[in-house]
Amino acid sequence: MQIEQLYLGKLTHWEAKNQNTGIFKRPVDAAYVSKEGLVGDVQADRRFHGGPEKALHQFAQASYDKIVEGYPELDGIAVKGTIGENFSCPDMTDENVFIGDIYQFGTAIIQVAQPRNPCWKINYRYNVELLSNYIAEHAISGWYYRVLQEGEVRIGDQMVLLERPNHLISNSGLLHLLNQQQPALLALEVARECVGLNTDWIKRIESRIKHLAKAG
Repeated sequence: MQIEQLYLGKLTHWEAKNQNTGIFKRPVDAAYVSKEGLVGDVQADRRFHGGPEKALHQFAQASYDKIVEGYPELDGIAVKGTIGENFSCPDMTDENVFIGDIYQFGTAIIQVAQPRNPCWKINYRYNVELLSNYIAEHAISGWYYRVLQEGEVRIGDQMVLLERPNHLISNSGLLHLLNQQQPALLALEVARECVGLNTDWIKRIESRIKHLAKAG
């Protein structure tokens, strides 16, 4: 699995929304991977993006095709690098990336920590109302990594799977599970035990388990 592109973003101000964003990123040939992400990359609202548990964001290239299937007007617009991801690797998807996966990323080591929660900035970026809802419903939101070991990464480096502690819960599998109105209690319990899953998502799952247990 080869790293095809790297992306860094600076703050951009949206006058109409009076908001700053880091969703507009530029391609670079190489970057240093710190515990906070790629050095030189900026996140505008660190309540929802960035920080050690959301240090790097990856969006599957195949998911852009799914966006264009639903919104043909975005053909040539919804292309890799435009949704705010930090890198592209064509062989990786929401279906074949699993929560807790540990990868060699250049000389850094990173771990899949949680799915991304798509927000309104995606709608505004592409000028399509409710696009974030479509992305959530189809479980193609992409995922975040934490950095276990800092290092350097370059275009052309290999993305090497070092460890897969969870073989049952893919990124899309977790999203589909939590999208269900009445998910299976056993499936939720399995998801809760995912090694490497961010504690905020564990709390969300525990809340669903308690709700189902009370209702049932």
